[in-house]
Amino acid sequence: MQESKPARRLLHTRQVECIGYEREDGLFEIEGRLLDTKGQDTDFPYGTIVAGGTLHRMRLLMVLDRQLVIRSVEAFTEQAPTPVCGQITSAYQALAGVRIGPGFRKKVAERVGGVSGCTHLTDLLGPMATTAIQTLAPLVQKRLRERAAHDPAFEMPHHWVIGTCHAYRPDGDAARRVSEWRPYGDARRAKRR
Repeated sequence: MQESKPARRLLHTRQVECIGYEREDGLFEIEGRLLDTKGQDTDFPYGTIVAGGTLHRMRLLMVLDRQLVIRSVEAFTEQAPTPVCGQITSAYQALAGVRIGPGFRKKVAERVGGVSGCTHLTDLLGPMATTAIQTLAPLVQKRLRERAAHDPAFEMPHHWVIGTCHAYRPDGDAARRVSEWRPYGDARRAKRR
């Protein structure tokens, strides 16, 4: 990133961290953390946050299966600008049964959007969903390779990433490469020559 030429002053920092875990019971956990800090003293109706102080410290812990279906969500509001912010955390349990995939954001908005949730916790679900996909992608590829190694008639399904962004637009080089790519491993490649 190129530095700005004019002098600048830090006003606010938001840090979002999402981590994916595989559990020994076959399920997966995605932990999302959000931290907002102020760069200067800031007054709010419930008090002042001093420079360097925390405005929001929040976490979500999502448990899901291999099909990206949410089994449970726990929400934690560890620090917030009002004493009532944490009262909505149990609402996130309503996401159990929702599948991460097409329509996910709409389903989230229906269950925990607006006054039914917390803006910041709800926003955190977006990067957590993409983290879930990135967490499980290597395992899905491994399963496909194993299936291909044992089933000569198996063909790779249409890759989900095609059409999801500019790089993977259907008429682009990246989509063509993904369509032609078969992560079968050396044994399967040898059979296909």
